[in-house]
Formats: sequence, C-alpha cells, structure tokens
Amino acid sequence: MITSEKLVDLNNSARKMRFELIKMMNYGKVHHFGGSLSAIEIIAALYFYKMRLHPDDPNWSGRDWFVMSKGHSVPAQYVALALKGILPLETLKTLKLLGSILQGHPNAWMTPGIEACTGSLGQGLSFGNGVALSARIKKMDTRVYVLLGDGELHEGQVWEAALTTSTHALDNLVGIIDRNSLKSQGITDEAKNLEPLKAKWESFGWHTLEIDGHDLKAICDALNEAETIKGKPTMIIAKTIKGKGISFAEGKFEFHNSSITEEQFKLALTEVTVEAS
Repeated sequence: MITSEKLVDLNNSARKMRFELIKMMNYGKVHHFGGSLSAIEIIAALYFYKMRLHPDDPNWSGRDWFVMSKGHSVPAQYVALALKGILPLETLKTLKLLGSILQGHPNAWMTPGIEACTGSLGQGLSFGNGVALSARIKKMDTRVYVLLGDGELHEGQVWEAALTTSTHALDNLVGIIDRNSLKSQGITDEAKNLEPLKAKWESFGWHTLEIDGHDLKAICDALNEAETIKGKPTMIIAKTIKGKGISFAEGKFEFHNSSITEEQFKLALTEVTVEAS
C-alpha cells in the first residue's frame, strides 16, 4: 500500500513532469502533446514508485522494463528519465533536433533508459512478451510494463500478442492502456468500437482492472494488485483525458500531433505552474 507521504511525493513528480514536458516542447513546432500529457501520471507511478531501476546504470540486469508501445508519447518518458537522473535535464531542450538523442519516437540504440524502438504502433506488447519470457527462462524476477494507446488497439498484432501473453501465463507482465478515447483524427471508438474493452481482455485470459488514469493512488494500487496475480497477466485500463493539464487542449484530438502558439505556450506554463503551487 502506498503511504500518504509517498503519494504527496508522486503528485509533485507528476506536476514537475507536466511542467518540464510543456517547457521542452515549447511553441511553433509540431509535437505529440495530447497523448504525452494523458500518460503523465501513469509514467510517474512507474518511474517514481514501482519500477526497480539503477539511474547510474540504466542497463542493470536486474531492472524492471518499461516498453512505450505508443511510441509517439515518448516525450513524457524522456521527462521521467531526466527527473530520475538517467538523462541530463538539459538534454530535454534538444527534443527532435538533428543529432539529438531525444527523437520523436523511441530509439533504444541512441537513448539511455529506452528499451524498445516503437515507432510503428502495435508492436510493443509482442516485444514485452519476449522480455517476460526471457526473464522466466533465466529465472529472474524482472517485471515488464507495457503502455499502449487505445487507438493502438485497432492493430491486429496487439490481440495476437495478447493471446501469447495469456497462453504462456506471463504474470510478470503488466499492460496499461492509456484510454483517452481519442486518436489522431477523432474518437477512437468511431473508427473501430473497442467496447466492452474490459470484457474483451478478460476473455483473452487477462486479469483486468479499470481505473482513473490520473489518480495516482488508483494507479499505484492497481500496480500493487498486479504483483499479487499469479498464472495470468494483468491489464490496467486507465481512463484518461487527452491533453490533460492544458485547458485549450484537454479532450481535443486536434492536439494529438500539433504545434501551439507562443500565447498558448505561456498559458500552458501558467496553468501547470498554478497546478503545482
């Protein structure tokens, strides 16, 4: 169970992440604002509460693994890596610059702390399965966390991978769905209806939870519960708001991948700063 003191620390970490994310993206350049902002609390809970990591040794063999399957939201992970001390904080200002180690999609060969190259959607769970199976064969207690977008669930490979996870009873793997209900061009379920989503994952043999994806206590409780489940993987459906924290972007698919004006940038920094005060 998460303590009240740790919960305060986690909320502060999430607020810092949201502020640094906006500052890093800046204005006048296209970025994936929406899905990065919706995932902040999820990533904060993983990096600052749950996962075992050695910041001074990102490739430590005993670490837990995080796979950002919805790779376009990797800026939120970059911020966590910087605040965790795995990346220099000043590196954040080089986001998507030519030659930078922080590109628009994850590059595991270039960026410390990134585990998988996930520019193409739908592949992260398959990758996570491989890591989880490897850990079992090596008799390691490694846990694997895979963050998927709900739009990404339109990819058939996700469901093939889901069957593999349950068939092999990979209880050391936890999937998390950033269920913000919007994709790049509109409402996720208008393209392909995912509901009843919880029942679908349960029918595929997963222990499945539904939570508020911005409630850090709920996220931590779900991650803790996942560790108690034996013989099957756990999927956490985290209901979130795309563009969370910025009033003009919340719940709007137009900010999936867009630029903001200088005026919007100043407003966004004010809003996340007020939130953190």
